[in-house]
Amino acid sequence: MVRVSILGASGYTGRELLKILLRHSKAKIAHLTSETYSGKKVSQVHRALGGIIDEKFEDLNISKVAGDSDILFLALPHGKSQKPVAEFLEKGKKVIDFSADYRLNDSLIYKRWYGIEHSYPKLLEKAVYGLPEIHKKEIEKSSLVANPGCYPTGVILGVAPLLSHKLINGNSIIADAKSGVSGAGRKLDLAYHFSECHENLVPYSVGTHRHIPEIEQELSKISQKKITISFTPHLIPMDRGIICTIYASLKVKSSLDRIWGLYREYYREAPFVRILPQSSFPEVKDVVGTNFCEIGMVVDRRTNRIVVITAIDNLVKGASGQAVQNMNLLCGFPETEGLLY
Repeated sequence: MVRVSILGASGYTGRELLKILLRHSKAKIAHLTSETYSGKKVSQVHRALGGIIDEKFEDLNISKVAGDSDILFLALPHGKSQKPVAEFLEKGKKVIDFSADYRLNDSLIYKRWYGIEHSYPKLLEKAVYGLPEIHKKEIEKSSLVANPGCYPTGVILGVAPLLSHKLINGNSIIADAKSGVSGAGRKLDLAYHFSECHENLVPYSVGTHRHIPEIEQELSKISQKKITISFTPHLIPMDRGIICTIYASLKVKSSLDRIWGLYREYYREAPFVRILPQSSFPEVKDVVGTNFCEIGMVVDRRTNRIVVITAIDNLVKGASGQAVQNMNLLCGFPETEGLLY
């Protein structure tokens, strides 16, 4: 049995993480912290957990939490994880961080995109990017896992086989992504009010979204050459889920049969990636509430481009489910433990 604690457990990702861990046969919850709701019962904030968990949220006490925990999940805002991650690592604990604080290998790139100095640049070298389908072996040996962003998960899984087999021009990649409102978290903002987003479709952070360097970093590693992409996210009026439609120019003419077969082989040992039958495409409703990423594709012979479409639940495979998948790898548990419904 592994003892786990969640910092920032009152948000949407905290709720999803709790739901998964409560049914995980090898995990025991030690502490749940929240600055906003400290002293309140979990069931007062996450009402769906009423009668299931009676613990109260508490203020963060690093020494106490570390003493009672084997693995720490940090679901804190960007910039807020730097110090506690370093402190937990110093105490010999394993950490899975949901923020962007340890995703980028270069502290200068982190500062450029997030506007914050990184206080622990040497730890960036220690962090492993927590996309199990790409970095499984490194995750198994790590003590610091940087849980990927939701958009990067959909985009990277969508094009990794193409770059690995050098089938596309990496700098031709265009990713158009659409996410439900929960992707913005539980914060209050006019843009997420019902009357603003209902029956609306809004592009945002066009060409400037903070997930861009994360995507480019990981795609460059797979390609073994620098990749620059075009990425445009959109807010759509649904609770959760992400669809990414990704376009790329093929280097040579390739058949759909060949590419489909390459995807099947590339993800042969990835239990949470489903390659759909040819001429089938993912839909959000089929992945909501699951840790699966569904992938469909088509070769556009007229333009010699490939179009890849991925679908994930932004709160599960895009956040909490992926974090538990990473925990399973860290602990030597079956990768699917607690994540199959």
